[in-house]
Amino acid sequence: MKQKVLKYLQSNIEGEIVLEKPRDRAFGHYATPIAFSLAKTLRKSPMIIAEDLASSFSQSPMFSSVESVKGYINLRLSENFLDEYATWALNNKDSYYKGKQSKKILLEFVSANPTGPLHIGHARGAVYGDTLLRLGRALGNEITAEYYVNDAGNQIDLLGLSIQLYARENLLDESVEYPESYYRGEYIGDLALEAKEVFGIDILKDETRQRELALWAKDKVMKIIIDDLADLNIHFDTFVSESSLYENWEKILDALGDGLYEDEDKIWLRSSEKGDEKDRVVVRDDKRPTYLCGDIIYHNEKFKRAYDYYINIWGADHHGYIPRVKASIDFLGHDSSKLEVQLSQMVSLLKDGEPYKMSKRAGNVILMSDITKEIGSDALRFIFASKKSDTALEFDLNELKKEDSSNPTFYINYAHARIQTLLSKSSLKEDEIMSSSLKNLSDDADSLLFEALLINEVIEDAFNSRQVQKLSDYLKSLAALIHKFYYDNKVIGSEDEAKHLKLLSMAALSIKSGLSLLGITAKDSM
Repeated sequence: MKQKVLKYLQSNIEGEIVLEKPRDRAFGHYATPIAFSLAKTLRKSPMIIAEDLASSFSQSPMFSSVESVKGYINLRLSENFLDEYATWALNNKDSYYKGKQSKKILLEFVSANPTGPLHIGHARGAVYGDTLLRLGRALGNEITAEYYVNDAGNQIDLLGLSIQLYARENLLDESVEYPESYYRGEYIGDLALEAKEVFGIDILKDETRQRELALWAKDKVMKIIIDDLADLNIHFDTFVSESSLYENWEKILDALGDGLYEDEDKIWLRSSEKGDEKDRVVVRDDKRPTYLCGDIIYHNEKFKRAYDYYINIWGADHHGYIPRVKASIDFLGHDSSKLEVQLSQMVSLLKDGEPYKMSKRAGNVILMSDITKEIGSDALRFIFASKKSDTALEFDLNELKKEDSSNPTFYINYAHARIQTLLSKSSLKEDEIMSSSLKNLSDDADSLLFEALLINEVIEDAFNSRQVQKLSDYLKSLAALIHKFYYDNKVIGSEDEAKHLKLLSMAALSIKSGLSLLGITAKDSM
């Protein structure tokens, strides 16, 4: 809808046009300060320019009124325009909210080490990434969802060691001295038992087979991760294995060229020249590559695939890695400005106001799968998409189980279900409802209709700003208007029944579409 208004204005005015929504709807549906931008060029007062433009725009059937107020131009859309737009949307339910951005984007998210099940912190990045993916695709972008499997380095060896230590203590009844760092939890025991069935007991006590055990277990853990993500309706297009990339490491070292130097028997990246706080070691004095090397190889491989731009979603603890990775990208001859990193902050869970107990199955973390089972994927997805990803999030699980307005998932779904109930109770046929005119609406009906038709620009704003919570906020606002309209207006049996049902059908469609972009299926009954 906003694009249609902009297209009309741009056909009459040269220059960039900004459209705003006045906080007070009494001023109209949209407002533009374009007169201030034109004042210098036209050498006229913004108020005079605004008056001239308002007079010109008022001739368009798109607007019912156009007013100049202190240099601003306030635009009120006509009932005919809103009615036609709503009718078109209801006849194009699968596409009315979509856009035409057409960018090619590589979106990497989650990428948790395959050494244990996903915890609740991973869930936040997973939901944020998948919601961003859905929004971007709805706007017409070609987006690849990618999982980077960190299957090289000490953490994989430690997985094999952890399984063997568990088996020696619990299956072989040996006395075991555990290292300071190791993986624990019931899943380690499950892997040990399964390994015994698959390979026999020897692999659990033979240190020379520790790597073999680790690689087998890594694949098993990845299966757990993929299944847990699927329970949240999250799926990936591609998986890239870190270990498969290291065969190119010598070539990458050569390609980094002057971006590297040797000192103290180590090889350093000149990342401080690209905005990092200091240079970083990429090869240790024992010739082993550092953790950073995997990121350098992976991002070189990414950029060779020639996407328009690249989005990484990382945990907030990886903030310091951004400048060093970008530095390596520049030294490799790529354009690091095409890489965008979004951070996902920590999550704190409560239950009846008390800290949620960690899962014994995970050892020392709260498992994502436990929370999914307790409150359902819909509630989990909505709460994680309801606040900026780079701010801390705390919520109480039992609050999300309530069936009242304090639970946003229930509140929004109830609005949708209410409308479906009204439609099922009506004796009117669909074509009678669709052919009714959305004219002479009351102020609250006009507000509801306009809000329902805003979904495309909300999606665009949420994706472009990378703030997916704007869609959640929109759905809560739209649901509130639906509930208010329901309480204030008689629908079934009123003389405006067809009109009201068409209006509510439009509102329900935007609720359903918005929830689907959050990975949630709207409920028809509750």
